[in-house]
Amino acid sequence: MKVKWLGHAAFLITSDEGTKIITDPYQSGQFGLDYGKIEDAADIVVVSHEHADHNYVQGVPGNPQVVKGTGTHSAKGIEFKGIASYHDDSGGSQRGPNDMFCFTVNGVRVCHLGDLGHGLSEQQLAEIGEVDVLLIPMAGTFTIDAAGATQVVDRIKPRVVIPMHFKTDKCPSFPVTDVEPFLAGKKNVKRMDTTEVDFKQGQLPEATEIVVLKHAC
Repeated sequence: MKVKWLGHAAFLITSDEGTKIITDPYQSGQFGLDYGKIEDAADIVVVSHEHADHNYVQGVPGNPQVVKGTGTHSAKGIEFKGIASYHDDSGGSQRGPNDMFCFTVNGVRVCHLGDLGHGLSEQQLAEIGEVDVLLIPMAGTFTIDAAGATQVVDRIKPRVVIPMHFKTDKCPSFPVTDVEPFLAGKKNVKRMDTTEVDFKQGQLPEATEIVVLKHAC
C-alpha cells in the first residue's frame, strides 16, 4: 500500500491491486491554499466534512465513489468506518461536525482524522481501535494544535504518524503553524525527501514513527 501526500488533508492511497483512494480533496485557491489541481484519478473519495478545502469531489478525475458520513460504508471491496467528531472544541458550534475515517488496505489499518478539533473520548478511541497509519492535523487554529495532536497520538498509539493540514510554501497565508511545533522533542522522526511512502503489513515500525512527506501538488 502506498500513501502519497497531495497537500493539505488530501492523500492518495493506492492498494497493491491498484485501487486508488483520495481523502479530503481541496479546491485550489480556497482559503489561501495554492496547492495545484489534483490530477490523480481516484476510484474512491473520502470526505470528512463539507468545507471547500476538504470536499472538492468534482475536482477529482475519474468517476469515484464518494464515501462520507458516520457508520460503515463499503466501496470497491473496502470497508470504511466513519466516526463522529467535531471541527472545534465546543461541540461543533464554531465549525460544525467532522467525521474521522478508518479503513484497511492490504492489511494496513489507516485512520484519517479530518479536521479534528478536540481530544478524543473513550468511546471514540474504542471505535477507532488499533491504527497502523494515522493521518493527523496538528497545526492549530482550525484543528487540534501540536499539544493536542501529541495527546491524540499518545492515546491511539499508531505505528506511523503522518502530519497534515499545516503551513507550507503553498499556503503561506493560511493561519496555522508549520510542522515544527509538533515535531519538537519527539523521537523517531523521518523527514522524507519524497511525496510518497510504501507500507506493508508485518513491516511496520515497533515504536511510533513520525513520517513527514513533501506535498505533491
